Amino acid sequence: MGKTSVNLDGKTILITGATGSFGKALIARILDEHEPRAVRLYSRDELKQSELQRHYADEDRLRFMLGDVRDLPRLTRASRGVDVIVHAAAMKQVPACEYNPFEAVQTNLIGAENVVSAAIENDVPVTMALSTDKAVNPVNLYGATKLAAEKVFAQGNAYAADSQARFASVRYGNVVGSRGSVIPLFLAQAQTGAITITDERMTRFWITLEQAVAFVLECLGRMGGGETFVPRIPSMRVLDIAEALAPECERKIIGIRPGEKLHEVLVTDDEARHTIDADFGYVILPEYASWTMRDHGPRGTLPDGFRYASDSNDRWLTVAELREMAAGVTAAA
Repeated sequence: MGKTSVNLDGKTILITGATGSFGKALIARILDEHEPRAVRLYSRDELKQSELQRHYADEDRLRFMLGDVRDLPRLTRASRGVDVIVHAAAMKQVPACEYNPFEAVQTNLIGAENVVSAAIENDVPVTMALSTDKAVNPVNLYGATKLAAEKVFAQGNAYAADSQARFASVRYGNVVGSRGSVIPLFLAQAQTGAITITDERMTRFWITLEQAVAFVLECLGRMGGGETFVPRIPSMRVLDIAEALAPECERKIIGIRPGEKLHEVLVTDDEARHTIDADFGYVILPEYASWTMRDHGPRGTLPDGFRYASDSNDRWLTVAELREMAAGVTAAA
């Protein structure tokens, strides 16, 4: 992971949710490593757009476009003449999605459908959506909407039979230091002398923002349409992250919160039957593909009953590694 195999020189790229953590990191990587014709930054937050515009005051390749993925006409206009779309816009806070289910469905599911429709309308060759391990055997609405969005993106290729538009997804785990993640929370709680732990047995997949961006860029160059790409990433134990960030603090066990799992899964044993074990990660192929698929290698390379889960991973982060990864992350407000 880390190799950028896609050539974005001279291309016009549209990023939905461009003012989020991932979007900002992707913008920086594209501008640093490529020579795009233009990068269109599509989001609904005018304050964050203005802050980003000030940050890139001398950059003439960026286009700042206010809009919501719920608004299909605006999205269609924004994607006209685009070569690549990276769909990162989403409601991702689990409690917010549970309390506002209609809003979560409109943004995460209908928004994904709108991205697919706009890309087909404008013959956008490559569109990649970001997904999450929460989409696997979902226990909350956020995960359910992201699972449905994965299906919409995979089968969007069937709707694009008379178009060059192709769609795929990337599915990965928790991002170090992202908004709402455990690192900023623990750092803030550590200042009080006590941290809260939901369950001492809990494990999670862990990926840095830089690794997530690199993997998405790599998969843009590998996708043929319909795939869900999964990186090989390490797991971490919640007790280890507590030891790394707040070794002297009291630990209060508060119990698993609604909509939360003890462990996360990135590839289920059912998906493993149509998953390819590639050198750069796992490629989950759609079970119903009416279009011509790209050859990623032989199927059936995973053993019977294979399950890629955070508690049975063969790579674990140490306390020292977690401490190093957390360096530079600021405490939650």
